[in-house]
Amino acid sequence: MANFRYRDYIYDWNSATKVAPLTNKKIELHDETLRDGIQSPSVVDPPVEQKIELLHLMEDLAIDTLDVGIPGAGPWQYNDSLILCKEISKSSLHIKPTCAARTVKSDIEKIIEVSQQAGIPVEVMAFIGSSPIRQYAEEWDLDGMLKATEMAVRLGVENNLPVTYVTEDTTRSRPETLDRLFRRAVEAGASRLCLCDTVGHATPDGIRNLVHFTQAILAGMGAHHIKIDWHGHNDRALGVINSLYAIEFGCDRVHATALGIGERVGNAAMELILANLKLLNEIHRDLSQLQNYCKKASEILHFPISIDYPLAGRDAFRTGTGVHAAAIIKALKKGDTYMADRIYSGVPAGMFGREQGIEIGPMSGESNVIYWLDKRGIEQDRGLVTAILDKAKEADKILSEEEIYRIVDGFGAVSDKDGQGES
Repeated sequence: MANFRYRDYIYDWNSATKVAPLTNKKIELHDETLRDGIQSPSVVDPPVEQKIELLHLMEDLAIDTLDVGIPGAGPWQYNDSLILCKEISKSSLHIKPTCAARTVKSDIEKIIEVSQQAGIPVEVMAFIGSSPIRQYAEEWDLDGMLKATEMAVRLGVENNLPVTYVTEDTTRSRPETLDRLFRRAVEAGASRLCLCDTVGHATPDGIRNLVHFTQAILAGMGAHHIKIDWHGHNDRALGVINSLYAIEFGCDRVHATALGIGERVGNAAMELILANLKLLNEIHRDLSQLQNYCKKASEILHFPISIDYPLAGRDAFRTGTGVHAAAIIKALKKGDTYMADRIYSGVPAGMFGREQGIEIGPMSGESNVIYWLDKRGIEQDRGLVTAILDKAKEADKILSEEEIYRIVDGFGAVSDKDGQGES
């Protein structure tokens, strides 16, 4: 048993007929937490000192780029964007800064100023609404959109900045409009095109159609070097899965936010994209700081993490069920932490900076109680085990630490209350 390998423990139907990775290209990840994420109506735009803390956690996760803000939106956004860019330069971080801008001259000029003052290149992400519903509401005509596109892209390129051309609401835009806009942006010098699912409309079929359409335009222009980004929202709860499909269909970089924070129901969630890419063996980076990244984002943005949220929620790796706990404990008794972390979990806790937690509640058995006591260095008396289990069977929920310790203290058991509690 000690020589068992992964495939001996688990048959993986996910890869039963898989003959190739999602992509042969380097998967790039772009973090929008400090720009698009802050547009959520329920969060706080934190002080720049706290933004810097989150920036360093992004670096720890090897995220490639981040949006530091919209300098053209006002003095606060300008100053925060500049300070974050200076921190990247001063600390010699690998992560690269980008700034969002409307296709308006003054917005692009503010990014140029930030880049010059920080002394590092800042990628311009110039956006314009492209769907017919946006055109109608804004009373835009295509000729004016093309002129704004060319001006914004050329201004960035002439100042030696990389430019990503972002069409808002791409997934609901007419192909003839996108064709004209994409060609004008590429001719003006854009190095990337960003396809946006601004209102969470797209399904995987839509992504495939849109990406292949864009690739065909670039191929026809002989512009194979132009990269394609995907920016997805979560209105149909497809944010993460759509991002994975976008990679498979040919996108070079996907955008996401910590905890999926964003307007309405939010964006694609960065930590879940990272976790799935790791579990698919598409990336091999260290994700042990993923919990700290989620917690820091929750803390500084004042955005609570749901108890059942994957990876970061309080209950993500907890069980109070007797049969589940017993299986985990049996694996641990074999000295096999690899098995223990997977026997009742499709997501290994240890891979992402967590551990399996065994609690005591109405569905628990003796194994739960014995493990709980042993984990905290408490002497295991038969009467104590029975008393805790009896209390649990009478309860309508998991017993709290305080409730269990009151029983322990009542038995005069030796305990280490500074020992390990819930994971």
